[in-house]
Amino acid sequence: MFNKKHITITGLFSVLIILLWALLTSTSSIGCSGQTSGGDAQAPRSPGQLYTNYCASCHGPYMERFAGEDRNALFARSQSEMERIIRDGDYETGMPAFGNVFSQTEIEGVARYILTDIKKKAGSHDYRPGFPEVVKTEELSFRIDTIATGLGIPWAMAWLPNGDMLVTERSGELFRFRGKTFAARIEEVPQVYANGQGGLLDIELHPDYENNGWIYLAYSEPEGNGGNTAIMRARLKDDQLVDREKIFKATPNTRSGVHFGCRMAFDKDHYLYFSVGERGNPSNAQDLTNHSGKIHRIHDDGKIPEDNPFVDTPGAIPSIWSYGHRNPQGLAFHPVTGELWETEHGPKGGDELNIIKKGANYGWPEITYGINYDGTIITRDTAKAGMEQPIIHWTPSIAPCGMAFADSGVYPEWGNNIFSGSLSFRYLVRTVLKGNQVQKHEIMLREAGRVRSVETGPDGYLYIGVENPGVIFRLIPVDEGK
Repeated sequence: MFNKKHITITGLFSVLIILLWALLTSTSSIGCSGQTSGGDAQAPRSPGQLYTNYCASCHGPYMERFAGEDRNALFARSQSEMERIIRDGDYETGMPAFGNVFSQTEIEGVARYILTDIKKKAGSHDYRPGFPEVVKTEELSFRIDTIATGLGIPWAMAWLPNGDMLVTERSGELFRFRGKTFAARIEEVPQVYANGQGGLLDIELHPDYENNGWIYLAYSEPEGNGGNTAIMRARLKDDQLVDREKIFKATPNTRSGVHFGCRMAFDKDHYLYFSVGERGNPSNAQDLTNHSGKIHRIHDDGKIPEDNPFVDTPGAIPSIWSYGHRNPQGLAFHPVTGELWETEHGPKGGDELNIIKKGANYGWPEITYGINYDGTIITRDTAKAGMEQPIIHWTPSIAPCGMAFADSGVYPEWGNNIFSGSLSFRYLVRTVLKGNQVQKHEIMLREAGRVRSVETGPDGYLYIGVENPGVIFRLIPVDEGK
């Protein structure tokens, strides 16, 4: 961990960087929040540059966040409807409003750019380049072994004792693959609130699955005029889920389509840890009376452990293990130390890698190294007493998703390194640790696609799930000396 002096200096330096960024962007081609929709006094900025600076981090350079019918529907919108969305935003999908950032002329230009230039590029661009037969990295060479294709957004993977792979699709489907062959679509999957980032999310098998048969599914559950994150356990029989039990449901419900979390991880004592995002409402993260913006800990049947940190705090949700989180989408236990590591999305900048501690406050939105998507300042504080500092933070945001520690037996050169996906930059990140300090990052598989899931399979290989089009592949080490 960084010492306190290092944290203080780092925090002050980061504040200065954010202030300098805001100052520079107020007069540069990137723009600033002070430019209103009514003012065309300055020359309009390039639509392509505006899209790159403000839109691509979430939507991708070719709007590849949208796929199939969704993308076609997006491109079928009228010019006026696209302008309205850019200007006013969309609460349910989490699209921020840019009416106070872009002039009316710029709004028209960006809308036209999406509906013409981006649409044309999306129809012809090869999103996933062909990788060489052997991919060479700093310390290890490997080949790509494709396991599954024909998917959309493969959110998570888990393996049955016979080697079959279960894959969740965010749209709400659960598939089983045997080897490299599609075997079945699992029936009786819970209904999902498939809105924006919501849908069928993580999947985990109980550590004692061979004796009890429990499979755990995280999903966004519809309820009323909205929904929130839920967890169900069930057993698998004849490609159907049976004995279904909902063991957790987060509050508050909201129509927002962002920040559901949800990653799950079992510890050696069979406690289940999982994340719930703050659902697009930052104040949820500091409020102990709701589930959102937290990491939770429960027994495998949903009961609350008596030694959870807020069990005796009046009004607090007793399942809370840590709080002050924005949208954690990476969660894994270190194979040697047993510590729980987490990655979470910041806003524009400020993605975090954390070690999760019992009862700790991770600061969002009271402290952050990021800024709003429109360039405005969330807070000038990057550190406060009683709030944890990240092990590292990423600015610009990589949008980390999925997380696994490399098996030291299969990948001795990468042993216990962290592998995370980048949704924004479409690559895989290897994070090298020395103790609890980050030594370096290595970017791998550039333009692989939006990496949604990273898992270590029962064979010890790293499995990577990318989306739109959805493909799952694994990394097979190659000894080039043989």
